[in-house]
This record gives sequence, C-alpha cells and structure tokens, in this order.
Amino acid sequence: MSMVDVVFPPGASQRDWVADSILAVSVTLVSIVPYIAASAGALHYSGLFALSASFTLPLALRRHAPLAMLALCTVAGVFQLILIDRPTFSLIAVPIVAYSVARWVPGHLARSVIVIGAFASILGPMRWFAAFDTNPSADILYWGACLGAVLTPYAIGRRTREVAEARAAQVSSAEERYDLLLAEREQQTKLAEASTRAMIARELHDIVAHSLSVMIVQAEGGRAAATRKPEVAAEALDTIAETGREALHEMRRIVGVLRSDPSSPEPPNFSPMPTLDDIPDLVHRTSDRARLIVHGLPFPVPQALTLTLYRVTQEALTNFLKHAGPDAHATVTLTYSRGLITVDVQDDGEGIENPTDGGGNGLRGMYERVTSMGGTLKAGPLSGRPGFRVTASIPVRDHAGTPVRRS
Repeated sequence: MSMVDVVFPPGASQRDWVADSILAVSVTLVSIVPYIAASAGALHYSGLFALSASFTLPLALRRHAPLAMLALCTVAGVFQLILIDRPTFSLIAVPIVAYSVARWVPGHLARSVIVIGAFASILGPMRWFAAFDTNPSADILYWGACLGAVLTPYAIGRRTREVAEARAAQVSSAEERYDLLLAEREQQTKLAEASTRAMIARELHDIVAHSLSVMIVQAEGGRAAATRKPEVAAEALDTIAETGREALHEMRRIVGVLRSDPSSPEPPNFSPMPTLDDIPDLVHRTSDRARLIVHGLPFPVPQALTLTLYRVTQEALTNFLKHAGPDAHATVTLTYSRGLITVDVQDDGEGIENPTDGGGNGLRGMYERVTSMGGTLKAGPLSGRPGFRVTASIPVRDHAGTPVRRS
C-alpha cells in the first residue's frame, strides 16, 4: 500500500463526506453550547469557543484523511493544555478520533493514536488538578479513565477493520473462484468442441474415403469387364450405386445432427450406427479380392466399441484399395475372445506412392478411436515380405468394469 493510500484511504464517498461533516458540526455544537448558555455571550469565552471548535471540526476528515485529523486534533489539544487549566466538552471527540484512526489507518501507523493518547492521559490530569492536593490513587484513576477513553474505541476500531478486511478477502476469494470456474467451463467447452470436431472429421473421412475408394475400384473393374463380361460390369455399377447411396445417407445423418434445432418440428435422423454385424457386407462390397475370417462366437458389446471396430476395418480396407495395388488381396480376421475383440486386416500388396493421401489422417484417426476405447492399435508393413497389416485390439468390459465372459 502506498503512502498516499495511508494518508488518504480510498473508498470514502461523497455521502461519507456529508455524514462526517454533520458529525463534526454536531460535536462542535455540543461542545460549545454549554459555554454559550453559561456565559450569556461573554467575549472572554471566544477563545474557548475557538479552541473547542479547532478540536472537533477536524472530525470531518476522519474517513478521508484520518492521520490529518489526528495531527490537527493533537495540535488543538496541545493549545488547550497550555491555555486552559480545566477539561473542556470538546474532549468528547477523543473516542471518535481513536476509533477513526484504528478503523481507517492500516498497519502499525494506527498505534500512533495510542502513543499520543497515553501522553495526553497523563499530562491532562496533571494540568487540570495541579492546584489540588490529590493522592496517587486518584491520579492513577484519572490517568486510567483518560487512557481507557482512547484504548477502548481503538480496540473496537481495529476489530471492525479486521472483520471488514476478512469479509473483503472472502469476497475477493469468491470472485477468484468464480473467475476460475468460468475459465474452467470455457476451457471444457473448447475441449468438447475440439473433440466433437475431431470425431466428425474422423466420421466424414472414413465415410468419404472408403466410399470413394470402393466406387473407384468398382468403376475401373466394370470398365475393364464391360466388353468381355457385361454382367460383371452391371454388378459393379450396382455396387457403385449402392455405395454412393449409403455414403450419402451417412453424410446426411451426420449433417442432420449438426444442423438439428431443438425448436424444429422435424427431428434429426438418428438412424442406427454400423455394427460388427455389418462388417461382412462391408468386406463384400469393398472388393472381390477381400475376404473375412471370423474366430470365436459373437457376443453383445457396447455400441461405441462396435462402431470403432467397424471404422477401423473400413479405414484399413480403404488403405488397401488405395495403396496395395490392383493385384493385391486382403484378409480381414475378426476374433472374439474372452474380454477382448481383435480386428486384423492384412494384405499382400507392394504399396504405391500417393501424394494425395491426406498426410496420414486415416491412421491417426484409427489410433484416436482405438485408444479412446482403451485398446491398442498396430499398423505397419509386414516384415520379410510384401504387404501391410493393421491390428486393433479392444477390451470388452461390462458396466461394472469387469471383462465380459462368453457363454
């Protein structure tokens, strides 16, 4: 805290100025009216009036400049001690001064009012009762009473200040917690939006890339067989049309969910997501050079897990169509074991360079899907022979967190 804030504490309003000014004028009137009534306006009391007013009027500064008030009251008290040999009614301002300094002056500087009050508590009675023969017990009583008029309001003022500071600290802490909560919610919202965008990007990538790859392969095969085997070309065209309709349906479903308005009378199309039961059809539609092998007996698994395994298979077959070459073959192996489902897609292609591949987004999307389900993904070329292999293993757990057992 700067010295300016100590001398002129911040926070006092215009309303406080008015209230303190009224207090100062009221205490001044209370301190001089008895003398006016007793003297009937005698001129020799004018100095007393001036000294009393100089001691009480600085109370108008008690919240705006408490140290200045203390200095002015101290100077006025010194003049009263020198010029007047008896206590005056203006001393009723002493408790107000002590309270105001304790309440509004921070730190150890507020104790200056105690030091000044202690000296005044001794010098005042000594000046007032110098002409009287008093015993030490009476002197101690006078000193204690005067000092108590300073210490008691000082203690009350310090306690009030401590309570106000504690309350302000609680409010500040609550505001900080609120700001942190807002920042955390905003961060969570951004993370949720990023996660949603990544999920939608993966879905669209898998749908579009696989569908286009299948359509391109079927179109090339149909063109090659158009003159020799027209029925094969017709079958390829049917596969292209079916794949296109399915891709269009999937894209409409995703875009429909994104564009859905809660107030819209038409609900979005929440059609079923692909499952493990759709993998045989996926392999069949991909190419006649791909085949499916299933080990073990299927058992119920969560929908999110089935979608993940379906998309991994779809992306692996897409990469097979794009990179393995026209003479390569692929084998999809789906294995159901106790508490674990594994999809293995392996081809024997040589691989080709394709600069429009997309920078490996497909493999990255597969990795994100599998790891989000607590599984593992391995992808890479085969060792010692041509080909590429993608293996995804995902544990299957029930709602209690224990592995599912096949019956």
